[in-house]
Amino acid sequence: MDTQNPSAPTCTQSRIPGKNHPHAGGLIHDNARHTSRFTVIGNHLAQHPELSGLAIGLAVYIQSLPAGARVDIRTLAARFPEGTTRIAAALRELETHGYLRRTRERTGNGRIVTRTVSCNQPGHARVAHALHPRRTPRPQKAAPRPLPPVPTPSYPSPTLIRQATDLLADLHRHDRRLLLSERDATHLAPGVAAWLEREVTPTAVREALTADLPREPLCRPASLLAHRLTTQLPPPPPFRTPPPPPQARHHPLRNCDGCDRAFRAPAPGRCRDCRSDLPQAA
Repeated sequence: MDTQNPSAPTCTQSRIPGKNHPHAGGLIHDNARHTSRFTVIGNHLAQHPELSGLAIGLAVYIQSLPAGARVDIRTLAARFPEGTTRIAAALRELETHGYLRRTRERTGNGRIVTRTVSCNQPGHARVAHALHPRRTPRPQKAAPRPLPPVPTPSYPSPTLIRQATDLLADLHRHDRRLLLSERDATHLAPGVAAWLEREVTPTAVREALTADLPREPLCRPASLLAHRLTTQLPPPPPFRTPPPPPQARHHPLRNCDGCDRAFRAPAPGRCRDCRSDLPQAA
């Protein structure tokens, strides 16, 4: 009885649990790799346990649209057979679970529009912002306001501009609040030169700029000086006819006492030749 029969059929093996069999029930995927016109959807959305099928479908459709596409309720209702009521309810589901953010904003022309933001992974933006907070840009220092314009001389010679600059640099000796920067002095120098060109003495210019200053601190002394140089600019000096050139004096003609030759001299006497002969004759 212990002899084995090699021609006997083997026993039928039982089905191994978990092994796929062609006759087993369940899903079979027949996938092809997409290379264009596809959208990546997370399983957290496709298999969301709380979202309705309409909400999941709308989320997939919205995520497949390009930026700037219209996704308001009327546009979606015109695209899908579901009515506006069901679509509005599905959009509220997506908002509740963080797949949509809708805000109302006022545009520049006063209209109120709804901004819709689609989130393919709810909470990702907030987590990324918490891990990598956006650096607040440093406020840029505002450019200084330009100084008021000042008069300019008719002929700004280097000597005149240098004299005007020296006068401005010396103002702080009379009032320490009038300490000017190089930029301010360069801007004001043509205005002072215009005063000097009009025959105003440096002392008079200095008094016009430093007299009756306010007692409170001066925030922008250069602006005050520019205002005074412009508003108190004296008129040009009156035109004076230049005096005629002096006439040449001509001595009268006289006859030389020695050679009787005519020559010019203030008094009678001998001509130059006769005067030069006198020492030789002696």
